[in-house]
Amino acid sequence: MSSTRPSPDESPTGIVTEITDTEVTDTNLPEDVTALTSTLFLRHRLRIIEDLWEEVLCQECGQELVDLLNQLRDMCSPEGQATKFTESEVLHVVEQLDLNEAIRAARAFALYFQLINIVEQHYEQRDQQQQYRAAREALPGKNGRSSPERKPASSLEVNLLEKSLHDANARREVGTFHWLFPKLKQLNVPPQQIQRLIYQLDVWLVFTAHPTEIVRHTIRDKQRRIAKILRELDRVEDSLRSVGLSSSWEAESLREQLTEEIRLWWRTDELHQFKPTVLDEVDYTLHYFQEVLFDAIPHLYQRLKQAVHASFPGMQLPRHNFCQFGSWVGSDRDGNPSVTPQVTWQTACYQRRLVLEKYIKSTGRLIDLLSLSLHWSDVLPDLLESLEQDQQRMPEVYEGLAVRYRQEPYRLKLSYIRRRLENTLTRSQQLYHGDYLQQELLEYDEATIYHSGTDFLAELHLIQRNLGETGLSCRDLDLLICQVEVFGFNLAHLDIRQESTRHSDALTEIAEYLQVLPKPYNQMSEEERSLWLATELQTRRPLIPSELPFSERTRETIATFRMVRKLQQEFGQDICRTYIISMSHDASDLLEVLLLAKEAGLYDPATGISGLQVVPLFETVEDLLKAPGVMTAIFDLPFYRSMLSGGFAKSAEPDAAAQVSLQEIMLGYSDSNKDSGFLSSNWEIHKAQQALQSIADRYNVALRIFHGRGGSVGRGGGPAYEAILAQPGRSVNGRIKITEQGEVLASKYSLPELALFNLETVTTAVIQGSLLRTGFDDIQPWHQVMEELAAKSRSHYRGLIYEQPDFIDFFHQVTPIEEISQLQISSRPARRGGKKIWAVYEPFPGCLVGLRAAFCCPHGMG
Repeated sequence: MSSTRPSPDESPTGIVTEITDTEVTDTNLPEDVTALTSTLFLRHRLRIIEDLWEEVLCQECGQELVDLLNQLRDMCSPEGQATKFTESEVLHVVEQLDLNEAIRAARAFALYFQLINIVEQHYEQRDQQQQYRAAREALPGKNGRSSPERKPASSLEVNLLEKSLHDANARREVGTFHWLFPKLKQLNVPPQQIQRLIYQLDVWLVFTAHPTEIVRHTIRDKQRRIAKILRELDRVEDSLRSVGLSSSWEAESLREQLTEEIRLWWRTDELHQFKPTVLDEVDYTLHYFQEVLFDAIPHLYQRLKQAVHASFPGMQLPRHNFCQFGSWVGSDRDGNPSVTPQVTWQTACYQRRLVLEKYIKSTGRLIDLLSLSLHWSDVLPDLLESLEQDQQRMPEVYEGLAVRYRQEPYRLKLSYIRRRLENTLTRSQQLYHGDYLQQELLEYDEATIYHSGTDFLAELHLIQRNLGETGLSCRDLDLLICQVEVFGFNLAHLDIRQESTRHSDALTEIAEYLQVLPKPYNQMSEEERSLWLATELQTRRPLIPSELPFSERTRETIATFRMVRKLQQEFGQDICRTYIISMSHDASDLLEVLLLAKEAGLYDPATGISGLQVVPLFETVEDLLKAPGVMTAIFDLPFYRSMLSGGFAKSAEPDAAAQVSLQEIMLGYSDSNKDSGFLSSNWEIHKAQQALQSIADRYNVALRIFHGRGGSVGRGGGPAYEAILAQPGRSVNGRIKITEQGEVLASKYSLPELALFNLETVTTAVIQGSLLRTGFDDIQPWHQVMEELAAKSRSHYRGLIYEQPDFIDFFHQVTPIEEISQLQISSRPARRGGKKIWAVYEPFPGCLVGLRAAFCCPHGMG
């Protein structure tokens, strides 16, 4: 927030910034003038919001508070300008406030900032929509016409606008599909190479609650309602300007709604008054799927389709689910004892419930839409045969609708589909409220429910094929098919994550109980461990008894694997195929998880087929250096390589060498930053990727690197587009997986166009980084300089953080770490084991105190 309100004659170019209601937008203006108009309109909106903010505060708290806030704002310096007030004068005003006044002032400024953010996000979305429409209009031959000529700008307009706006417009266009594919064509990238990459395009975005999203779900709803009112106000005011009017009852009504929403917000608690549970966090995260992503994802595919065909008309498109979603919320148990097997089970049921409700609603729309009659439209025999089978399976549906839909086969078929979806939803709700550990899975009639999204998708394709054979298409049906291919019946794929010592401790206790080892497992060398684990993995004899006479920790570890097995039986393997081992140090860490998976029925030693991907997470600098050796040792095991290729039978086939054996490896930014500092951490991750790719090539294994990036710089955050382009060599190759941390979800996915822009830039970067590599990795002097810089930065960072014995005491005294750790904002403990050492602090309190105390050691040093 600037310290003073912009006056009507202030702007970056010196042009009037106030927009009157009588100004008319000319769609034929030059692009720079259009951009300026958007900027002016944004300033106009900001002024309106600020006036409403002051009006609400005056009504709620009195003019005295408003005057105080204006005084504090005027005493602060606008960016790049001097101020006549000294810092001590500002502090003097603040120190004179009593506690209640200070709280009200802080809340008022917090409300102001959030309102401004809503306006800016709303207009960022508006600009992106306009740019996308302009890009579509500029496509050659669109609708058989060339794009219309724009009215030339006057020399005055060019002089005023060109310098300030041209570069910004260019930057906004870079990173989009409509920029990328013409660029690839211009650079003469072989179409066959582009086609191969698009065919294997595999982008994963994994939502986490770690660090947590501290803003309440209730507040996010209010923010979204305000954004919706602003959209309506835009529409109304645009209509008024087009007819030369300045106001209307509808515009005044919308402003009154804005005032009402702000007043309700002011009287609402910003933070929870209770500690959220894990399932609360699941609900917060899935909110973005419900409100934005479910409806936005088909448009991502359409954007890619239009951009590809504009530059390469004959090129085949990727599958709809080239961009998929995962989630750690409800399944990440590393450092969070509240994530139990029962919680993960309920998370999966809850996710299925949400996506089924979406499908039921969409199917209802299709019933209204596809009213085709047999009198006027033919259908294929396979649809009629399907209707006969449905009649036998669900006679009650036929009896209720046969007369109404006697001549409307599509409506009748969709009614059967809806009933099966409703039955599947009922089953999911029963499983949610049940205890999977205490009962067998509920029996069900496969003919009346859907076991997976694949069955549902097959019936939708049947309808789509019948429509196509008669020369028809249905956009709503196409969108639904895209959504089913992306989200299935699971909405998001759950990743299990657990710390490596939990597995070694469990096997130590199991082996000691069974007396199968000459000495405790934890006392064995790495070679001894790996040999014993590899032997056990190739025998069909069970190791763990059905009864579990073990400690609570070991029972919970075993129960997690058994729960995953039941998840896959009920939901299919796609619900949970990834098991991430944090703090992976050795090859035995991977084999331990695979052995526990075997004991739960997730790995079959007879066939070599595994229902679980074992994913090492290399975090500290030491582990990053060891990672190539660990993966070499694991790839040296023939049964492990067979598992990656799909089992012994597939690995023995003549064309086995051409099959893709995929290994996912996760690299952590947060712990390596805490261990070594920002520069050293990122350089070691860069080198580790190069080494791991070389090893994977040697064993004919494809890699998918999973980047544990965060929102803050200290957790590897920053612009995703640039970060992906900076990846070394062939480490991307059309595949990438990235965490989307809880504290940045709102900034990326709160509005549809923002979400689409983020998904598009990530996908664009994956394609661009795979096809247009930088070549920096081949410059040896650059490597040498980076090695020197990384070593020096690591030395300085560790000298401050780890070699200063009083640093932790200092950190606790100058920051509100203890107070923030007690906030009711997360189900996760603030630090592991209750110890006051740097390495065990969880990110959310550390990042918050760094921002508030300006001691940003995790991401400001090194």
